[in-house]
Amino acid sequence: MAAELNRIIVIGNLTRDPEMRILDSGTAVTKLGLAVNTTYVSNGERQEDVCFINVDAWGRIAETANQYLRKGSKVLIEGRLQYRTWETDSGDKRSVHDIRAQSIQFLDRPGGGDGGGDYSDGASDPAPARSSSSRPARRSAPANDDIEDDIPF
Repeated sequence: MAAELNRIIVIGNLTRDPEMRILDSGTAVTKLGLAVNTTYVSNGERQEDVCFINVDAWGRIAETANQYLRKGSKVLIEGRLQYRTWETDSGDKRSVHDIRAQSIQFLDRPGGGDGGGDYSDGASDPAPARSSSSRPARRSAPANDDIEDDIPF
């Protein structure tokens, strides 16, 4: 019997500044908009396709994303797909697939360029680390699996 797997990894640019909210429980939730570009050739002409994806980050990952990311930031997001449905005030049914971020790697260095930090579930020290090398040290945020999955924004 095959095991089930719900894992997605995407690299793209933020389409807007992060939107963070604090729940009554004190947990931070940040919504990110991500654009993932795909380039291909069709009939000898270069074409570009853009996929727009909504991403939810929770806990310390949400706080860190809100603090360091801005519109246009290049990020690698690893997480899982989640499916949400709701009904509008007029009774129309809506649905969407989002990504629940389990780690976010910043691919832009402060001030531009490649490289950056990594904020993910599972580690205990979320503070930005300093090192003598030109590449910033990896940074992580604590796990947030006990947090509720759906937040209306």
